Amino acid sequence: MTTRDRLLAVVVAVVWGLNFPATALALEHFPPFLLAALRFTILAVPTLLFVPRPRIPFGRLLLVGLGLGVLQFSFLYLSIASGMPSGLASLVLQASAPFTVVLAGVFLRERLTGRQVVGVTVAVAALGAIALHRSQTAALLPVVLALCGALGWAIGNVATRRAGAANPLHLTLWWSVVPPVPMAVLSLVVEGPDRIGTALGSAFTAAALPADLGLLYIVIVATLVGYGIWSRLLATYPSSTVAPFSMLVPVVGVLASWAAFGEVPDLVEVLAGAVVVAAVLWSSRPARDRGPRPATAAAAAVVSPRSHDVPPGPIASGSPRDLDPALSPGAGDAPR
Repeated sequence: MTTRDRLLAVVVAVVWGLNFPATALALEHFPPFLLAALRFTILAVPTLLFVPRPRIPFGRLLLVGLGLGVLQFSFLYLSIASGMPSGLASLVLQASAPFTVVLAGVFLRERLTGRQVVGVTVAVAALGAIALHRSQTAALLPVVLALCGALGWAIGNVATRRAGAANPLHLTLWWSVVPPVPMAVLSLVVEGPDRIGTALGSAFTAAALPADLGLLYIVIVATLVGYGIWSRLLATYPSSTVAPFSMLVPVVGVLASWAAFGEVPDLVEVLAGAVVVAAVLWSSRPARDRGPRPATAAAAAVVSPRSHDVPPGPIASGSPRDLDPALSPGAGDAPR
């Protein structure tokens, strides 16, 4: 991964970290399923009118929308509405990274390096320590709901990688077309017409202004900017390389929630979170290329003394687009 793309991945982490206190503000006025329906409806209407649909099979688009939209946010919003502190939610949701790495290995046959296996194992153990500690000091249900949201995110990550859309921003906008209908149905059935009517009827009052601003941040910054960059990174690099950066989100999420709501995390949660971040940074470091050993280089010169006259082919070039046909120009333009 290039330095520029690593910085972009960090930008996404900051954007998504601030998304958690913004979500908590929005949930103070809007019930969970209604909030999700509003979030994606605001995106879906202009998308249907003005944005060309990615030329990928509809089933793949549907799977991305179900994972990233329906599963992730229905469980995440329920978790926060059930009492999960927004900072802790930002931490538990990062279980999506090891979930993504495992799912990518199973369904995309992406090979894991030893460094990634160790890093993911340590991160999972640290997340388990947080869940265990939380279960002893508060209700466990919000943690379980957040973990279900993390699994939905992982499914969406792998589906995004498999979709191979040529324009990641168009994919980001079009998968937002999937959640509004199922979320609206869930809101109507679970939350009821009265609660929906009360929330919408008072949405433009002064009391609802913080929730409205939170909703706008979620739609414009977290979704358009965050997922736009994230989708491009997933379309360029293996999921196992990109996904660990999502574990940096709780650093921003915990600090922002601390500043906004006075949510002081427990020492156990802070230490476990630091272990998660350290494991991510370590596992995402590229392996050193020490070059061929002198004996190997000499043997190669004897076997092929004029090898330097041969122009490098796709494998020699080492470009991700050369090594992976799915990333070649135009690969996402036609259904596969």
